[in-house]
Amino acid sequence: MTTITGPDGQKRCRWCDAAPEFLDYHDTEWGFPVRDDYRLFEKLCLEGFQSGLSWRTILAKRENFRAAFHNFDFDRIARFTQRDVKRLLKDEGIVRHRGKIEAVINNARCAQNLVEQEGSLAAFIWRYEPNKKHLAEPQSVSTSTESIALSKDLKKLGWKFVGPTTVYAFMQAMGLINDHVGDCVTRSKVEKARKTFKVPVG
Repeated sequence: MTTITGPDGQKRCRWCDAAPEFLDYHDTEWGFPVRDDYRLFEKLCLEGFQSGLSWRTILAKRENFRAAFHNFDFDRIARFTQRDVKRLLKDEGIVRHRGKIEAVINNARCAQNLVEQEGSLAAFIWRYEPNKKHLAEPQSVSTSTESIALSKDLKKLGWKFVGPTTVYAFMQAMGLINDHVGDCVTRSKVEKARKTFKVPVG
């Protein structure tokens, strides 16, 4: 069984029943296309923090992460120093993992370089959107040809904590792929949003 019945009687992806806070995230965010550079950067960072943990843990701490990392303004984060790393390692509101914290700072500098080269982070990322056939069919995998390619290219550019599985989860959440199951009530809403979405170009 791939769906659950929500409080409104509508069918939804089964995973959104795993925690109370998942329902709103599923209905209003997951899978809807995003072109804002800061939101894209935030999600890449949070997916990196999730590595080895659950999304519920990260989602519960998301506002704390936003406060700690200045709403994931990568221009500000790129100026972080070791003093900031020490500060963040003492912040009980986030995941205190030195490697992941340092990766966010490193990736902020990489994001600046990408924006300078490509015009925006979004313009680069959306080049890896799967073809329309894949967009139309929910997947039951944890990586894809496109996530492997994006992961590989980000790593070449110096990004860290961007493995293929992490990148695939990012692509699902940011709307490059519509992986809501076929009879999920939100799937058609995502499809509608996708029709009016203008793919960013550099």
